[in-house]
Amino acid sequence: MKSLRLILSNPRYFAPAFVFASLNIWFGTWAIYIPHVKEKLEIDKSELGIAIFFLSFGVFTMFPLASKIINRFGVGKVTWWGVVFCSLCALLPLAASNYYLLCGSLFLFGASNGLTDIAMNTLVTELEKKDNVQFMSAAHGFFSLGGVVAGLSSFLISVIGNPVVHMGITVIVVLLVSLYCKGQYVAIKAAPVEKEPFSLKLFKPLFILGCIGFVSMGSEGAIVDWSALFLKEITMAPEALIGAGFLGFSTAMTLGRFLGDGISEKIGSIRIVALGAIIAILGFCSVLSGNTTLAIIGFALNGLGFSVMVPELFRIGGKVKGVESSQGVAFIAGTGYSGFLIGPVILGFVAENYSLRTSFWILLGCSMLVLLATQYLRRGGN
Repeated sequence: MKSLRLILSNPRYFAPAFVFASLNIWFGTWAIYIPHVKEKLEIDKSELGIAIFFLSFGVFTMFPLASKIINRFGVGKVTWWGVVFCSLCALLPLAASNYYLLCGSLFLFGASNGLTDIAMNTLVTELEKKDNVQFMSAAHGFFSLGGVVAGLSSFLISVIGNPVVHMGITVIVVLLVSLYCKGQYVAIKAAPVEKEPFSLKLFKPLFILGCIGFVSMGSEGAIVDWSALFLKEITMAPEALIGAGFLGFSTAMTLGRFLGDGISEKIGSIRIVALGAIIAILGFCSVLSGNTTLAIIGFALNGLGFSVMVPELFRIGGKVKGVESSQGVAFIAGTGYSGFLIGPVILGFVAENYSLRTSFWILLGCSMLVLLATQYLRRGGN
């Protein structure tokens, strides 16, 4: 909890942490309305998977561009403008009146998310290096905390009664707080580094961790996108509990990330990723039981298991010797978010042609692959 105290006691660290929270507040608010959008536009699961693909594709298209934009304008300025663009684009998917507008608006929402994601992770990496502090995992904890806020707001669906109004209120609140905080980071620029030629030996373990990111981030995205539908269609959960899976997932992930920096320091990066994979496997087994209560507990275990993986990957990617922090973060983001790019499409088609339950069996298998990958890394001495 040392890193959490650091964030809460110093505006210099709270400001970027709030950007992390904001990103998942926007995204989580969209996610809880996915069943509503599916019914409003009268689309099936495979069409929904393609629409979500456009969101992921928007994220992915920013990765080769983000480091250039950050180096050109400064990581602080890009982070702030990312917040502004995300706020505007978050309103578009819920306001879409047809399927094609939904796909286009999700692409724009994804692109603004991708730019902000790389900028905020680069910003935290730079602050860690400049100030000799460690709070990346806790910053990702604030991302998860944003999901908790979005999940809690799901209980207001029947009260507000309008998805666009709900998102509009969310956008206004986030922008006001961000405007107050932006002075803490807007002038920060990434420190120049001496570039070194590409080395296979240097990047081999990073590439394997990128593959782990591919699986873990794809699984996270699947839970965000499909948990509400799973509870509604497979476990027959009442409407009041449809958002409970996402809420449990986000709450447990928040707790895990606030504890992650200290645990990682004690047992090491590879062991903590392996431990997370084991917990995620147990979570998917619980989800697949088909019982509403066990499924919600399972989603919470998934959140706890995946909680420390991504922050560890971003920390490594942003501190590779001879590589600019923005490029290292973009590398991890590119490999990791590839899971977001193709995962929802594959799972959507599987859900439509087989069942949503089958999709989650695939996610269980992916968690087992992560565990195997960590064993390979440990045997290699990395």
